[in-house]
Amino acid sequence: MDENPDFLNGKRVAIVGLGLIGGSLAMALRGHVGRLLGIDRDDHVLALAKEGRVVDEVSADPGCLLPSADLIILAMPVRAILQALATLPDYCPGPAVVMDVGSTKAEIVTAMASLPTRFDPIGGHPMAGKERLSLANAEPGLFRGAPFALTPLPRTSQRARDLASQICQVVGGHALVLDPDNHDRWVAATSHLPYLVSSALMLSMPDDSAPMMGPGFRSSTRLAATPPAMMLDVLSTNPQHIRVAIARLRDELDRMDELLLRGDFAALGELLSSARDKKERLP
Repeated sequence: MDENPDFLNGKRVAIVGLGLIGGSLAMALRGHVGRLLGIDRDDHVLALAKEGRVVDEVSADPGCLLPSADLIILAMPVRAILQALATLPDYCPGPAVVMDVGSTKAEIVTAMASLPTRFDPIGGHPMAGKERLSLANAEPGLFRGAPFALTPLPRTSQRARDLASQICQVVGGHALVLDPDNHDRWVAATSHLPYLVSSALMLSMPDDSAPMMGPGFRSSTRLAATPPAMMLDVLSTNPQHIRVAIARLRDELDRMDELLLRGDFAALGELLSSARDKKERLP
């Protein structure tokens, strides 16, 4: 790590995309960096960010703020991040550390590898969020206690690694260094599949059973409220791993279905106990 304890204090950090994640990052970083620069194409978001003093400067034009940034954080949907990486050299003529916080990593890290050598890139993904997006729902404590994946490239410098790790520490997350493929495989099971299951539960519920919805069903279907456009962006960049996760879930449901068909409730109980034990072993 950098020997200077105030390493971040002198840095100009530009956050591109002031939605739930970008806005929450800005709020968590306030007071810990030299200057916060906010970039978003939505004038309403920029006005809200300025009014709430979420960042120090705002602009809809990346060319106005990016050239002076020491660290650029791309906090948009995955496809938008890929587009931003393609145009970043046009807006930023000088050197900068480039970090993203997208939900999948393989395609993003591949795109980062094509950046000019003046950029020092590293992938990132905080495992935090809400089904209600936008800056209006951002909060500085969103990342507290959450895993924060970092996916460095072979070209990523130790300085960029240290800077990304310090960002994780400041916002309250704990850094977890992964290769991009493992990251995408893991989140397929722990994030992307739960969203699909939540949606499937919602779709499979008979309309006339709505009066009997309890807290279990409501919590299990919470993710179904996530805007589909955002999730399609994620799903379309990780389909292979998600399909493997779906197959594994289908196998477990088929086992349960078979035991119900046979009336083997002793075996079903053992299977459910195994699930409970696995849950209890989680940290």
